[in-house]
Amino acid sequence: MPANDPLGQIVYIGMAGERRGQGIRGRLRIYLTGKAAVSGLGEAALDRALADPAWLDHMIRRTRTEGPLRAKQWAQAALTRADLELTWTVSPDRVAAAIIEQRLIAAATNQLWNRRR
Repeated sequence: MPANDPLGQIVYIGMAGERRGQGIRGRLRIYLTGKAAVSGLGEAALDRALADPAWLDHMIRRTRTEGPLRAKQWAQAALTRADLELTWTVSPDRVAAAIIEQRLIAAATNQLWNRRR
């Protein structure tokens, strides 16, 4: 975290609406179990991990000693590698959440992990 930025770098902005009553906890559980390797934050973390030769070397050594890993295990390791912190806000409804999300993405001055929509 840069010394002049107490909040750290914002890398991803997204909505986590109510999913079967689980909201953000349900969304994070999907990422942490590796089941979201090809969507949103999970894909962004995996893309960056796969671009890191040192991480790849580590994962190959791990594969040689422990045996092959499943895709979701690679995704879990990539998210762990990212070492992210979470901040959220609550909005009154989906429309308000979408507006907040778009405004935050538009105002972000750094390189977000979000794919452009």
